Amino acid sequence: MPGTEYRRKTAFNRILTPFTELFGFSRGLAVLAVLMITTVMLTGVFWFFHSAPPDTITITSGAPGSSFQVNAEKYKAILARNHVTLKILPSAGSLENLQRLEDPASGVDVGFVQGGLTNGTNIPKLVSLGSISYQPLLVFYRSESPMTLLSGLKGRRVAVGAVGSGTRALALGLLELNGIQPGGATTLSDLDADDAAKALVDGKVDAVFLMGDSASPQVMRKLLLTPEIRLFDFTQADGYTRRISYLTKLELPEGSVDFGSNIPSQDVRLVGPTVELLARPSLHPALSDLLLEAAREVHGGPSLMRKRGEFPAPIEHDYPISADATRFYKSGKSFLYRTLPFWLATLVNRMLVAFVPVVVVLVPGLRMIPALYRWRLKLLIYRWYRALLRVERELLIPVQTEQHAELVERVGEIETAVNRMKVPASFAEQFYVLRQHIDYVRARLTTGAKGH
Repeated sequence: MPGTEYRRKTAFNRILTPFTELFGFSRGLAVLAVLMITTVMLTGVFWFFHSAPPDTITITSGAPGSSFQVNAEKYKAILARNHVTLKILPSAGSLENLQRLEDPASGVDVGFVQGGLTNGTNIPKLVSLGSISYQPLLVFYRSESPMTLLSGLKGRRVAVGAVGSGTRALALGLLELNGIQPGGATTLSDLDADDAAKALVDGKVDAVFLMGDSASPQVMRKLLLTPEIRLFDFTQADGYTRRISYLTKLELPEGSVDFGSNIPSQDVRLVGPTVELLARPSLHPALSDLLLEAAREVHGGPSLMRKRGEFPAPIEHDYPISADATRFYKSGKSFLYRTLPFWLATLVNRMLVAFVPVVVVLVPGLRMIPALYRWRLKLLIYRWYRALLRVERELLIPVQTEQHAELVERVGEIETAVNRMKVPASFAEQFYVLRQHIDYVRARLTTGAKGH
């Protein structure tokens, strides 16, 4: 519609007016300035929305009922208080969690992974938010007399854990150190925790390896309370921890499972890795803080295997501690997140990050443009004043008719050049004063000519 098109042109011309009238820009330069300012503003708006933390993230946990799964549920409840949804993706255990984190197509953002799975080689491009707990390895077995060495499992039936679990990876590593390998005289089965425990109780296997990434606390407690089942005491715990750097020597105190029945009947030495909370490097800093806050709430208290405040901790193994986690351990949450609700803190933080730089760049830039232009225009006006002064100085000495004509011609050239100047309205007064002075010099030349 013609009327609509006219209104659009008029509105655009109004936007250009400050640049053409006040700054003296040509129309093309004014359009370029408007485009640059618009681009900067749109970049700030884009960054404001792009930098918002997602309201949903996915964690890969462990088998149903495992400590990994239980802890993930606790994290979910804590994050929900800040209006962030944590999707829980069950898994076979640490190894599958690591595989999911390595695969960008899995959609997983964070996950629990026991230390030592990479053994220091082929480290994936992941970051650690820190270690959150110890993961003791419990080996239950059937025997009339206590077994003191893992090599005692040679030739027997052993459930080493389901494929994809950290339990299986550690069990196979420990058995190999004791001369037991797949395909030998020892029957190694990949039963999951529930089936393995049932098979042990029913006498279908002779020993099972269990860890929290794939076994529930209830399953392990049931085996601890079963009279004919024994818990292996790692008498060589110190040796294992020195040979395998990611293992820690742990202890299950006498009577700590059941004081009335004194289970276990003596202190039991155990070994186990720490569990790390791993994430992709792209995890939003605000969500990193929320997860570490949840980790402190869930793992910060005392238990049989840890002291109060021992976890989470920036203990670095195969994965580097993220910069956001390092900052959190050193100084905690930022001022905004400490004093404001999470949603409001993220809003204010994004505004500061997105728009303060825009203001810092644009405001001085816009203030410098007219100052630079005024300086340039003043230099141009002074240039023509210097030309007029030279003409006046030459009038002080007698001149011939030919020289006088030359001076008149020079004044005319000055006037022509000045009239071609593009001067904004803010410099109109100085422009017209210059023209009056040109007329004044011309008048003096005319008077001088008559006198001559």
